[in-house]
Amino acid sequence: MDAIRIIGGRPLRGSITVQGSKNAALPMMAAALLHEGVTVLHNCPRIADVFYMEEILRELGADTFWSGHSLHLDCRQICHACVKQDYTNKMRSSVILLGALLGRKKQGTIGYPGGCVIGQRPVDLHLQVLRGLGARIQESEEKICADAKQMHGGCFVFPRKSVGATEQGMLAAVAIPEETQLLNCACEPEILWLERLLNAMGADVRGARDGRIRIRGGRRLRDCEFWVPPDRIVAGTYLCASAITRGVITLCNPPGEEMDAFLEVYQKMGGQYKFIGGKLVADSRRAFKPVNFVETAEYPGFPTDLQSPLMAVLTAAHGKSHIRENIFEDRFKAAYELRKMGAGIELSGRDAWIQGGSLRGNSVEAQELRGGAALVLAGLAAEGETIVRGASYIERGYETICEDLESLGGRIERYR
Repeated sequence: MDAIRIIGGRPLRGSITVQGSKNAALPMMAAALLHEGVTVLHNCPRIADVFYMEEILRELGADTFWSGHSLHLDCRQICHACVKQDYTNKMRSSVILLGALLGRKKQGTIGYPGGCVIGQRPVDLHLQVLRGLGARIQESEEKICADAKQMHGGCFVFPRKSVGATEQGMLAAVAIPEETQLLNCACEPEILWLERLLNAMGADVRGARDGRIRIRGGRRLRDCEFWVPPDRIVAGTYLCASAITRGVITLCNPPGEEMDAFLEVYQKMGGQYKFIGGKLVADSRRAFKPVNFVETAEYPGFPTDLQSPLMAVLTAAHGKSHIRENIFEDRFKAAYELRKMGAGIELSGRDAWIQGGSLRGNSVEAQELRGGAALVLAGLAAEGETIVRGASYIERGYETICEDLESLGGRIERYR
């Protein structure tokens, strides 16, 4: 049975170490394709999406192996440039492999990507930036074919900010032996970490922090070992777990400077926190308050990936709260399942109004990654037993969510 069983009603207590970042690791794995050598990613999360990407790289000819949480990627013998739709249907972010393939093999074919159902998430900006750099692209219903014979440097201005498309442009430009400027780029921390990795590999990339990226391409790359940073979304999820159970937890390796927007909302709800010796201690024992208005935004705004976990917390905060989702148009799927647990949630377009109260256990179903995590949080606070089906969605981004929450005192187990 693909499910998680939770008995609610117990405050979380204790310390926990946050896993490596999913959103940082995946583009780093794509970057490894650019180098005819070995890249080692330490602190790499052992989650489903990373395994999917590893499987794709092996299909392309890479030799990979794990040593604990260190992923070794030997890309000396990349012999294929086609990523089958069977793979890309599993994970939308696999589309960033196209830019890396153009840089390494001067051509690439990729099936139209799939992934979590949280909105359209079109790949138009990915293709625009590649075309803007001279790639020739042909599209069909099943796949995208591109070649790099006429690729060149220059200046590309994104019509709107996109994390994935920014990473796509960076990966493609590293191999172009000219200077490329990418303007109006997304500024999420994962892009800065990709810049740091590429520079550690010998590339010359600057400006990720400011959204004005300059790449002096064509440099010879070298073997590299790099540490994947802690996952800011997992860290935020566990703070939400503390909040909804009125617990006290310590994050041993918090990505503190990346969590300002979330911690601001956490404080507004009544949470208290402090950094002590590099650790984050979060005290959620106060009665939690509703929040008048929270809206998701590009970094450094409130992250869309924490919108569903926050909604779960607010269902247990007495009073009325308001959330607006500005990034994805269909990211309220968890709300329908939370209603089965007694949550008072009204939806209208991109807005959700939450009337907090008490939750009761029920059988619910995860339909995507972060919404699934939100249902687990609700189960921790609910009266009685909760069964969350569709646990495989949650495992796409959380390495050991059941073990982590159990170590903090939660009564939770994985059904297999």
